[in-house]
Amino acid sequence: MAQRTAIPSGTRDFLPREMLRRNYIFDTIRTVFKQYGYVPIETPAMENLSTLLGKYGEEGDKLLYRILNSGNAFAGVDPSDLANNTLLSAKVCEKGLRYDLTVPFARFVVQHQQDIVFPFKRYQIQPVWRADRPQKGRYREFYQCDVDVIGSHSLLYEVELVQIVDAVFTQLNIPVTVKINNRKILSGIAEIMGAADRLTDITVAIDKIDKIGQEAVLNELLNKGITETAVQQLLPILTLSGANEEQLTRLSAILSASTTALQGIEELRTIFNYLEILKLGQKVELDLSLARGLNYYTGAIFEVKSNEISIGSICGGGRYDDLTGVFGLKNVSGVGISFGADRIYDVINALDRFPEAAMEHTKVLFLNLGQKESIKALECLKELRAIGISAEIYPEIAKMKKQMEYADKKAIPYVVIIGEEELNDNTLSFKDMRSGEQKKSDLKTLLADFSC
Repeated sequence: MAQRTAIPSGTRDFLPREMLRRNYIFDTIRTVFKQYGYVPIETPAMENLSTLLGKYGEEGDKLLYRILNSGNAFAGVDPSDLANNTLLSAKVCEKGLRYDLTVPFARFVVQHQQDIVFPFKRYQIQPVWRADRPQKGRYREFYQCDVDVIGSHSLLYEVELVQIVDAVFTQLNIPVTVKINNRKILSGIAEIMGAADRLTDITVAIDKIDKIGQEAVLNELLNKGITETAVQQLLPILTLSGANEEQLTRLSAILSASTTALQGIEELRTIFNYLEILKLGQKVELDLSLARGLNYYTGAIFEVKSNEISIGSICGGGRYDDLTGVFGLKNVSGVGISFGADRIYDVINALDRFPEAAMEHTKVLFLNLGQKESIKALECLKELRAIGISAEIYPEIAKMKKQMEYADKKAIPYVVIIGEEELNDNTLSFKDMRSGEQKKSDLKTLLADFSC
């Protein structure tokens, strides 16, 4: 019986057509990152669990993929430990697959602090893994395209990141809305609710408002022991509406007793004032329900959603003032944004907006009609490739119909035919597979046409 081939749920194979489109996204994002002065780094797929645990909150820790220690990992494990998953995991797993690129980046900065220049502006495009329940737009293995700057408190970097988001999605032809909030405001809300020590519970619940609705969020807070009085104080904040400045003004009055919240409001006001001057093409708005449940955010937080496809956030990030502190490097502030390449792919695909250029691969196929003809074709191929044109030759002598069908199936736009007649008069027969037009020319003319 043949073995059934399959891949783990939540992972995917990518065919050439898909990879060409994915590379179009990666190349667009990478080009914008470089235009703003960011440099590339890479970190290992796996990190020590001591690096990862405790950085994403309780819910994030549950989604970490743990790697079984090599060798006899269970040697020395007491049978009584088998009933305690947490204890057992700690004994047999020392490493895990990275959950995101930000925490490994913080570890990288601390480890290489003598080798980099602060403020350090880096980008990183690599896969991450989460033991999540697979569903539309949510995978267990997916790519993140991160851009971060660490070593500065300047709000100009928040502004720059929004500019990067604007540039990327404008170039990808995806209308989006950039939602912005500030964790200091959320801390202030917790303070006036009389629940400053319950900030994590409050932000985790608020962060679900788009998924489960306002009423369910309020019920979740009540179920977690937040008082009815405190929950009612949250309601008018979550229902604020109007222009960004209008909401900030009203929020200043509501949260006037919280110095922390007022600081967050002023930070947002500064960011919005800069963005107003820059006149970006994409929509930018204040969203007080935006919480982003990761514990390490301390200032401005961002989330980006498509205006045309409902798929959740396709980009998100924020300010983290002391993420490197847990690794021994105190008081180093950073801010960054992560682009979800897989969801971006799904959005462009659903909208059918991948440009033809994203599908370019082999541009010219030389038919193989005999040994002498193939030698001439190889000489021409060398010249075409030298000017950057992707070209290939059919590997075997075969009927012209079969070779043409090969070009058609691979969507190769041009075919060059060198037969006995072409050899004798030193010409090439050049066929446009899309229009069906065929003409004769010499190699010099062909090279000149492709150079234009």
